Order: sequence, then structure tokens, then C-alpha cells
Amino acid sequence: MSFPKEFLWGGSISAAQVEGAWNEGGKAPVQVDYAAAGSASKNRKVYYQNDNGSKGSVPITSHIPKDAEYKLFDDIHYTNHVGSDFYHTYKEDIALFAEMGFTTFNTTISWARIYPNGTKGGLNKEGVEFYHNVFKECRKYNIDPVITLYKYDEPIYFEKEYGGWTNRSMIDEFVAFANVCFEEYGQYINKWITFNEINVHLIFTQVGFNTMVNQIKYEELHNQMVAAAKAVKLAHEIDSNMKVGCMIAGLCDYPFTCDPKDVLEAQKYFQDNFAYCADTMLRGYYPSYAKRIWNEKGVDLKISDEDKMILMEGQSDFISFSYYMSLCVTTHKDEGEVGKGNVFIGTKNPYLEYSDWGWAMDPVGFKYFLHLLNDRYQKPLFVVENGLGAYDKLSDDGKIHDDYRIKYLKDHITSMKEAVEEGVNLFGYTTWGCLDLVSFSTGQMDKRYGFIYVDMDDKGNGNLRRIRKDSFYWYQKVIESNGEIL
Repeated sequence: MSFPKEFLWGGSISAAQVEGAWNEGGKAPVQVDYAAAGSASKNRKVYYQNDNGSKGSVPITSHIPKDAEYKLFDDIHYTNHVGSDFYHTYKEDIALFAEMGFTTFNTTISWARIYPNGTKGGLNKEGVEFYHNVFKECRKYNIDPVITLYKYDEPIYFEKEYGGWTNRSMIDEFVAFANVCFEEYGQYINKWITFNEINVHLIFTQVGFNTMVNQIKYEELHNQMVAAAKAVKLAHEIDSNMKVGCMIAGLCDYPFTCDPKDVLEAQKYFQDNFAYCADTMLRGYYPSYAKRIWNEKGVDLKISDEDKMILMEGQSDFISFSYYMSLCVTTHKDEGEVGKGNVFIGTKNPYLEYSDWGWAMDPVGFKYFLHLLNDRYQKPLFVVENGLGAYDKLSDDGKIHDDYRIKYLKDHITSMKEAVEEGVNLFGYTTWGCLDLVSFSTGQMDKRYGFIYVDMDDKGNGNLRRIRKDSFYWYQKVIESNGEIL
């Protein structure tokens, strides 16, 4: 068989995008609780109130003005408040995952449920117990979870108290949170991921942003990578069998033309936006080209000898990543058409088809990317996000016939299978997401990824009923055959 006998199959979700119950169980608000839904053509915004009473907005993951306050407005529907209601339906949902045959399951632990107001505010025992129940339910069905600690969802308290991740106090707060998770849930979990798609910070350092923004984002990223390294070291001290990986937003880029300048530009783009984080977290030190990046961005990063030691001692055990699409890079600004993407954007590839949201569908690039990472890092790989966002419609027979999703996943798993046969060291694959959820980038429920339909739309209409899609039964056979029947 192509895949190892112990290969992990499953799906991924995240707390902020599925749980709902945004103000239940002692949970504090997080930034996306104040975000409205966007669309394929409209960016998602976070809303706040200025000190003069006017309404303001910023892109998600951005800071609001110092004198402003996060506020809910009656004319805005907040999709994350209900999400997929996983907080109340986790037993039903995990049973459905087990019915598909999941051997693993990736989700996040909401920091805002564990420490709603930081360590000063104390541990929220109700939140701690909730995740005990979730992981017990997984183990009941012999599901081996891989759990992520952070996905852009720290409590709002930290932004008010510390001003966000530029404040190094956040490092100790994160390590304290990680410690609770390792100690409380180590009996269920032996594979962890620190920061989800940590390189998303770098989208704010591309063209159009100023040196001040660059300085802030690289400082925030540095502090997060130091926090991640400390968490890796801590996990190993608690239990030497624990494995802790990094997670990087996949970036497969090609030169748009065979002009050598385009080839160099594509290499530089990959270094700037993917390898900068992956190299540092997997090798334990900043790569040589980091100095070029800092000079170009006008960044003066103060890295102490202690931080250098922490990064070296806390190297990630494996690399996990998302892969949805590829893009092209060119120095010929008058050639090609600008394409859309999950995080990074580039030039459209005329050889590829595109999704409803304008993302390139590139299974061949998936194989190329797997080989690239395997050769570059020589550490185990884990695909934690791969999937197709699409408009799913209930047919007259009350079912969802998502053959387009089956095709997308079949093509990508075929490429993954070929890569494993050719020697890529891959230990697991989880699709994004296993049930419909709130899209992080657009805030939509209508942008559906799951094998399980959740009856809820962008405007809050629906009864949250779960319906198995055609892809549910297809993936069930894939897992049962360990990837042989596609």
C-alpha cells in the first residue's frame, strides 16, 4: 500500500470558527467576535467604536486605534457568535467523524476559554473541563487528535492590557496557557501544533504598508516564534514522547515566465513569505537571507542571545502546513492578471482552473510542494489543511451532491499518494474543514468546506441541522482503504 499502515486520516476545524457560544462557559471575547461576514469580493472587517461614538473598522488581525473600543452594532450579523454550534453539538459531530473513519482530528483550544483574562484573571475551570470532554469523546472512538494551541484568537483582554504581541509579556502568557494544555490534556494528546499559519503576519509587510507597520509585524512574529520555541521545550520536559510542530500557511509559487529575473523573484517571494518562518522554527535560527528582508523592509529587530538560545533549543519536531492553491510571481508588471488567494496573492496561472473564490486549483503543485518541504527540512510532514470552499446547495432530494469537492480532494490525494511513494515522509492528512464552519478570511458560512453540511447561512438563517454530503461517503471509503480507493 502507498500510505503507511499508521497514516493518520481526518479533518480540521478551529475553536473560533465552529464552537459558537462566544460568551458562554466563562469564555472571553476574541477579535473575530466583532467581525462581520465579507464575501468573495469584499474583505472581512472588524468593527469598533471611536471615542467620539462613530463606527470604525479594520481588516481582521489588525489593531484598532488606541482610543477605540470593540463594540457590537445592531445592524451587523456576527457569524462567529453561533458558528457551527460545536460547543453544544461536539458529541454528535465527533460521532459523525468516527462514522467517516477518522483516525485523527485537528482543532484548536480556545485561549479565551482557558485564561479569559490572562493569568492574572485565573483559570476558567469550565473551559478546561469542556476540552476534557471533547478529547475524551475523540478517544472513545479511537481518534488520535493533533491539537493546535493558537489560531489568531487570543482574548481581547491582551490587546487592552499589553497592546498585543509586540509586548514580550505575551510570551509568558502563551507559555502559561500551553503549560495548562500540556498538563491537562497530555493523557489524550501527544502531537501538538503551536501557532496556526504563523506567517500570516507577513501579508501586512507586502507592498502598500509602511516601515512602522513592518517593524510591528516582524516584532510580533519574533515574539510568537520565541513563544513557540519555549512551548516546544516545555512539552519535551513534561513528556519526552510529546511531539510539537510548527504550522505555516502553504506558499507554492512559480515564476510566471522563464525570464531568470522571474525565477529569482519567485525564490525571493518564497523566502520572504514562507521559509522565513519555517527555516527559523525548524532549524532553530534565522536564515541568512533574513538580513536582506529586514533591510528591504526597514526593520531593526533586536534579537538577544537568550532569544537565539531559546530558538535553538525549541526547534519544532515536525512541519505542518496548509495547502489550497499556488500562484505565480513576475517582474513583468504589465503581464498577467492578478489572482486571489487564501493569504498571499500573485499572478494568475493560465494553466490552472479557479474556484468560486478565485483560488487556483493545483494538485500537481501539491506534489511539488510536498517534495520541496521534505527535501528542505528533513523532518516529518503533516498536511493540516487542504480543501475547497464552494457554494453547496441542497438538492430536491434533500442531499448535497458535491462532486466538485470530491474531484478537488481526489486529485490532491492522488498527488499526495505519488509523493509518499516517491519517498516523502508524511504522517498524516486532515482536510479543511470536516464540517461547514465560518471562513476565517471572509467570515462566511456560505463558503462551505465540509463533508457535513451545517444548516446556517451568512445572515444567521438556519437550524444548524447536520446533513452528510456525497463527499462524506466518498471520504469514508478513502479512509477505509487507507487511500487506495479514490
